[in-house]
Amino acid sequence: MISVDRALDQILGCVTVLEAEPAPILETLGQVLAEDIYATFDIPPRDNSAMDGYVVRSADTAGASPQSPRLLRVIDTVMAGSISEHEVVPGTAIRIMTGAPIPRGADAVARFEITDAAQRKDATREIAILAEVKAGEDLRRAGEDITKGAKVLSRRTVIRPAEVGVLASLGRAEVAVIRRPRVAILVTGDELVDINKSLPTGKIYDSNTYSLAALVRRYGGIPQVLGLASDSEDLIRAKLNQNLDADMLITTGGVSMGDFDVVKDVLAKEGKLVFWKVRMRPGRPVTFGRLKGRSKAGVAKEIVHLGLPGNPVSAMVTFEVFARPAMLKMMGRENLAKPTIEAIIEESIDNDGGFRIFARAVVAERNGRYFARLTGPQGAGILTSMSRANGLVVITEDRLRVEKGETVPVVMLDWDEER
Repeated sequence: MISVDRALDQILGCVTVLEAEPAPILETLGQVLAEDIYATFDIPPRDNSAMDGYVVRSADTAGASPQSPRLLRVIDTVMAGSISEHEVVPGTAIRIMTGAPIPRGADAVARFEITDAAQRKDATREIAILAEVKAGEDLRRAGEDITKGAKVLSRRTVIRPAEVGVLASLGRAEVAVIRRPRVAILVTGDELVDINKSLPTGKIYDSNTYSLAALVRRYGGIPQVLGLASDSEDLIRAKLNQNLDADMLITTGGVSMGDFDVVKDVLAKEGKLVFWKVRMRPGRPVTFGRLKGRSKAGVAKEIVHLGLPGNPVSAMVTFEVFARPAMLKMMGRENLAKPTIEAIIEESIDNDGGFRIFARAVVAERNGRYFARLTGPQGAGILTSMSRANGLVVITEDRLRVEKGETVPVVMLDWDEER
């Protein structure tokens, strides 16, 4: 039995960053850029108005006030997306909308609020400026956001909605990113029934397929559901033969010490078993190895395999601890650690076996401090304890008991890695 830290090190040591592929920008959220992005033009491309109002020569507004307005002749109106062919000369102004290019001769914008436009029947012919405007006021200069030739986004940047917007502003419909890992999911157990079938006496519905597929999607992967397999070496082997081109295989069940726990035996024959059992609770019977596979092109490859326990809570917790960081590394992410905070525990927790405990908890902030309370009974089959939790209280192996009121680390389940 090995420690959680050593197990994770061994898993990450076997995982490599996947290759890059082009993808439409709207499909790249959470992925990592595989190229540097340079601007081929200025943004904005021309000086433009930051406000609705009138473009003027600032000199024409000198000394303007409500008591001493400056009357200007309006010679044109320019909307966003259009360009005025007129030049602003002394004594004139052009009505302008936000984002429209600044006409020749103007050096400032007088916003509507400092004019008498609201009181005039026809503000397209003449306008009174009621306050002095300084040169450059309410103008957005060409290249103010992005300068032609500049590196705008660096390779290895994680794409968020803001980066999608920047790419769109540069006219990029597609971009090179580290591809998403394909994660095959195989759930075993004679007691399990698919949710689309009726439930016979003595059986339970399969939840692991769905919770794990949801976790794969949440962290940016592509789930490939292989379905259910009975506790039979031949049937499990037949299911695994469907999985030729995944990057990771996740199985649940069949990895503990029962007579019918055969997954680890099948994987030992079909690939290489690296370790079995981790000093953690829940989730001790975790298996890790490499399985023989084949790409769509027929090239032999190794597929990372994680054999997770069959209990629903154990499966989800071990996914968070081991599968999630492995997936993120495959995607080229550099920050693999889930956000962790310090919280005051509101009840005592025993750790009598020298394991690393991951206790489901509800974390709340009060008066600038975090407090954690357990979700209730912590059995590995109580899946609702995960649905109620927003954090995992971590009790390290060297702490045999944590008393109420002590400070403990809590892994925050609902916070993402970029927080």
